Amino acid sequence: MIFEKFLSLLPPELDGALVMSEENRRYFTSFPSSDGALLISRNGTVFLTDSRYVEAAQKKITVCPVRLSKNLSTELPQLMSEFKINNLAVETTRLTVAQFEDFTKWMPDTGICTENYADRAIDALRMVKSDEEVALVCEAQAIAERAFDHILGFIKPGVTERDIQLELDYYMLRNGAEALSFETIAVSGVNSSMPHGVPSDKKVESGEFITMDYGAVVGGYHSDMTRTVAVGSVSAEQKKIYNTVLEAQLASMEKMAPGVSCFDADKAARDVITEAGYGEFFGHGTGHGVGVEIHEQPRVSPHAKKDELLAPGHLVTAEPGIYLPGLFGVRIEDMVLITETGSRELTHSPKELIIL
Repeated sequence: MIFEKFLSLLPPELDGALVMSEENRRYFTSFPSSDGALLISRNGTVFLTDSRYVEAAQKKITVCPVRLSKNLSTELPQLMSEFKINNLAVETTRLTVAQFEDFTKWMPDTGICTENYADRAIDALRMVKSDEEVALVCEAQAIAERAFDHILGFIKPGVTERDIQLELDYYMLRNGAEALSFETIAVSGVNSSMPHGVPSDKKVESGEFITMDYGAVVGGYHSDMTRTVAVGSVSAEQKKIYNTVLEAQLASMEKMAPGVSCFDADKAARDVITEAGYGEFFGHGTGHGVGVEIHEQPRVSPHAKKDELLAPGHLVTAEPGIYLPGLFGVRIEDMVLITETGSRELTHSPKELIIL
């Protein structure tokens, strides 16, 4: 059971953990809500939520009891006593100073652990995706890929970046997405040199690249993909850079396998771009984990430690890019599942250069 696995990753002197963040509450319970507290302990587990959600939570959550919460300041001390919790872990990387001060005030007889044991344990669990989790990501990705097929028939000179963004968003939400993975990026021409550029009223012109980075959410799980397409025609330099990014991405994906360090998976892409003379124009990491959050562990990055290794069940992106300030940029992104023997690509949209 998931709670037993989590508790086994905590030091024995910790009696339990309090999970307050929305994404981690949903990870454990599959229940989405803006309010709630999940107490996981060696003597029992309970989900607390207010009157807006309690009925739905009681119907949805099967992994632990659900209780109506009216006042955490009195309920938490009672639960510490009920579950015999003397030392409590909290999500230190997600907890606000105000929340921590409240907890220490409300539970003066309970030791609140400020080491990030809970965060590390949750990250370790979330990094390894179950078959059910992978299926939800694939379902979300299928929606995003259908949106890509749709948008290719929509893009033409004169449409704006905002037009493209809204068309992608509407298509995904109209065709099964419960939410968008993040604010869709659709940038063209000189704006495509900004990796996380914001769609504007700029009109698409012939001869430009358009970079679209977006995804859908299904069952709380995100997809993430990026495609760069051209309109009308491309220059020799545009074609060279596009093919360099594609070669770099394929090199990284080929490297991804169990036991390979995240650093080396990043280096495989970075070396291709550096050798082509564009190393200074690739500033971000090659990839990141995807799941109940759009960015989670592990990180495929030049800053990753050598002992941060890919393992079966890890689901990461491969998204190198080259961005020439004031000119244009190219990014290509797929999702990759690490398997027992290598890896499996979860993105199926074409990525050879498309000229519309």
